[in-house]
Amino acid sequence: MIACLVIPGFELRAALRSRPRLALEPVALAPEPGREPLLGPVTAAAEAVGVRAGMRLGEALATCPELVLVEQDPAAVERDWEGVLRRLEDAGFAVETVDPGVVVFETGGVERLYGGVEAALVKALASVGSAWDPRAGAGQRRFVALAAASVARPGQAVIVEGKEEQGFLEPLPLSLLPLPSNRYAELEGLGVRRLGELASLPGGAVEERLGPEGKRAWSLARGGERRRVRGRSPAAELAEALSFPEAVANELTLRRAFGVLLDRLLARPERAGRPLRKVAVSAKLVGGGSWRRTATLREATAERGRLRAALGPKLLELPAPVTELRLEVVELADHAGNQLALVPPEGAELDGRLREGLRQVRASTGTGSVCTVVEVAPWSRIPEARALVVPRDL
Repeated sequence: MIACLVIPGFELRAALRSRPRLALEPVALAPEPGREPLLGPVTAAAEAVGVRAGMRLGEALATCPELVLVEQDPAAVERDWEGVLRRLEDAGFAVETVDPGVVVFETGGVERLYGGVEAALVKALASVGSAWDPRAGAGQRRFVALAAASVARPGQAVIVEGKEEQGFLEPLPLSLLPLPSNRYAELEGLGVRRLGELASLPGGAVEERLGPEGKRAWSLARGGERRRVRGRSPAAELAEALSFPEAVANELTLRRAFGVLLDRLLARPERAGRPLRKVAVSAKLVGGGSWRRTATLREATAERGRLRAALGPKLLELPAPVTELRLEVVELADHAGNQLALVPPEGAELDGRLREGLRQVRASTGTGSVCTVVEVAPWSRIPEARALVVPRDL
């Protein structure tokens, strides 16, 4: 079966790890600077006084004047989420990340080890730890597993058998579907408030009214597609950090510090000469919170000049002085060099560039983002049954 583990409000929980006292007060994750002023996840105390995630900042402060805003901490989110994934992998689960706080995995490989699906889910919850209040769900399809985990209580695992899927999904709210907020209001205006009500509508009519995203939501309301979980590749453990005795905002100082970190990173023996595919630079801000940016390189490289050109300009986006600068390798390329040919075959250069571009897309957007179409039943009268979309092996 496919299992899903959910940690609601993970970004806020990660930001409050250093200030646990605030977890019992009305607290919300502050909007990202330069973006629309909408709140992130909120605590239970904030929900009790009427503050909701996605509420506009002015409305939330008018509803609860004592609301505490916590700065976003993407570096802590990345670090804590990586720790959760590693604990699950240590327990034997091949995990695939959906978002920070949402991960899917298959239980088939560990059911005999732990004694069944339910025991495997209990082990997964124990591996994450009760401090995160994780919830788990399992079903034959991804969306069913996600829905089961979403309705579970903290520390609980909900298992939905194949024959129970439709009956389980029917009474659930539309908020489980990945739709813009205006689409929810449009559907509620039409009298559609539950997944079962959306699933009972004709698919063609839904697509005509709501477009491709509506058709996908309609498909999910009926259980979604059956797709296997692709476990992630082992994460690279290469990172260097530099702490400053005082907060630094000078661009020249930051660029020199970045150059020092880059030299240290390239000199690490664990790299084994492999070029860098995806790199992240992060910083601790003086007022609390953190800042993080990633760069996926068009061609994997270990050249110092190219890496400085790709990541150096991102230092200009720092919103405040920093107390620590950190550089880490998110993904390494598989090869350590390029094998040249005396007479390259015709089209080989173009083919190599296309493959390199696809690797860049996959490194930037995830393992399932680069797919290919495989014919399985070209004689079928049903267009959807003639071919399958499967992840492409590069």
